[in-house]
Amino acid sequence: MDNLPVEVIGNILSLLGSARDVVIASLTCKKWRQAWRYHLHTLEFITFDWPVYRELSSSTLEIIITQTIFQTKALRCLTIKMDDVHEFSAASVIAWFMYTREDLRRLHFYVNTPPMFNIIEKCARQKLEVLVLGQNFITRVEPSYLKFPCLKSLSLSFVSISALDLSLLLSVCPRLETLALVSPEIAMSDSQASMELSSSSLKEFSVESFGLDKFVLEADLLECLHLKDCTFEVFEFIGKEGLKVLKVDDVSVIHLDIGENADNLEYVDISNFTIMWPKFYHMISKASKLRRLRLWEVVFEDDDEVVDMETISVCFPQLMHLCLSYDLRDGVLNYGLQGFSLMRNVAVLELGWTSINDLFVEWVDGLLERCPNLKKLVIHGFVSEVKTHEECQILAKFTEFIIQLGREYMDIKIEFEYE
Repeated sequence: MDNLPVEVIGNILSLLGSARDVVIASLTCKKWRQAWRYHLHTLEFITFDWPVYRELSSSTLEIIITQTIFQTKALRCLTIKMDDVHEFSAASVIAWFMYTREDLRRLHFYVNTPPMFNIIEKCARQKLEVLVLGQNFITRVEPSYLKFPCLKSLSLSFVSISALDLSLLLSVCPRLETLALVSPEIAMSDSQASMELSSSSLKEFSVESFGLDKFVLEADLLECLHLKDCTFEVFEFIGKEGLKVLKVDDVSVIHLDIGENADNLEYVDISNFTIMWPKFYHMISKASKLRRLRLWEVVFEDDDEVVDMETISVCFPQLMHLCLSYDLRDGVLNYGLQGFSLMRNVAVLELGWTSINDLFVEWVDGLLERCPNLKKLVIHGFVSEVKTHEECQILAKFTEFIIQLGREYMDIKIEFEYE
């Protein structure tokens, strides 16, 4: 240990992350203390790391954080994540940002601050590459004054901001590639009928727990679009055919439009979603490069709609990973086994049920016959704590089927995930 370069010790301390652990470890000897001061890159103040934080007053915490940060000289990653009970003064937060601004590259800041404190103004013009903000107010974004020349990733969680300020914020981030919005409180002006965001550099966009009548996203380079737990009347994406990943999870939307951006789709993940299959299929039918398709607990708006495996086989010839959840309505399968086309490239098959019956075994067997080069089968199932005699019989039959399956397909790895 005595022969370790002080820079290596600094890297070791940085891997600890937690400020309390780093401080304790730095007391090992003078050399470790030197590494703490001049070569520590990562420091984290998180309530869950040390419950004592909850017992301290906000002013005491401010002093501890200030004294700890001011003993370092080369911080690149700083995380401060506290409970809602704490609110820090603007003076202390400004001091932390000003002291670290020359070297800081990543900032995670989940702290209540005074409503009139403009946190964006204090973070601007720095060398930040990743900025994660939570529980803050963002006001007065001035493009002529604020600038984030190096910012590549921006995440806003439980943040209050106006639609105009959010749009202006994107305009001052010329290199932004990733934008994530979680439960944002976005204020709309009386004259705004919809929210429009535009970025010439954005590659990944995700929004969670948000609702609006109309949302328009324009991003020519976007590759990944993820909507989760949202409610929209209209969601429209405008790009230049670069979209590769589309995820929609527990979303209520009347009109979802990705334009002509389906040609390069490689991964489509739809779950807990009500769709009109003909319309949705028309939207993604051009995705001849699709490699992974997940349709999980999807509800079809028309009771007569079904997805036949022939359509999936023919339209997505490069498909390698297929995930389907079993659903039977009025004796008709959501994913019927009509047709004879094989899915020769499918190597991973994930199948699941929320309510099992005798037909599930036949359905699994039929899908296995469609995938001659399958390497892995994953069964997802829900088993209730109180089982009826009929359920026990069905599960017993399914277990017997799986045993026979293992003997017949020796080269397929079979896994189970039960809830």
